[in-house]
Amino acid sequence: MVQIFIIFYGLPSAGITLDPLPASIIAFSLNVGAYSSETIRAAILSIHKGQWEAGESLGMTYFQVLRRIIIPQAAKVSIPPLFNSFIGLVKDTSLAANITVAEMFMVTQRIAAKTYEPLILYCEVAFIYLMFCTVLNKIQKNAEMKLSIGQKI
Repeated sequence: MVQIFIIFYGLPSAGITLDPLPASIIAFSLNVGAYSSETIRAAILSIHKGQWEAGESLGMTYFQVLRRIIIPQAAKVSIPPLFNSFIGLVKDTSLAANITVAEMFMVTQRIAAKTYEPLILYCEVAFIYLMFCTVLNKIQKNAEMKLSIGQKI
């Protein structure tokens, strides 16, 4: 939330004014991008140095080794944390309501203020978030299964 506030409320003091939606997209992108790049870097570094040497001994270039040997192995390592970051991003979108982005949670708050039925409405929103996360979890499991073909789990 601090990053969203810095981009939306702090940048105007530097002469950069953004609408709420682009400000929240930039904040979320920077946040998730930083974690994702670190996850990918760690996954690539987790591959044993011998894999690089084996590819080079076969006469492959650096990019061939990376594409054919390292990235497929690193993908297996990085899929779970990358999907967890993405699922977290889906849940974090409700933070954008703090800078007046009309997303699902803010709309629910407005409806609850008019109808005086907060429990039912908030349960519905929780169910929708649960469904989104469940679908993403299934996609993650399918991706993990496809990448683990030919390996004992």
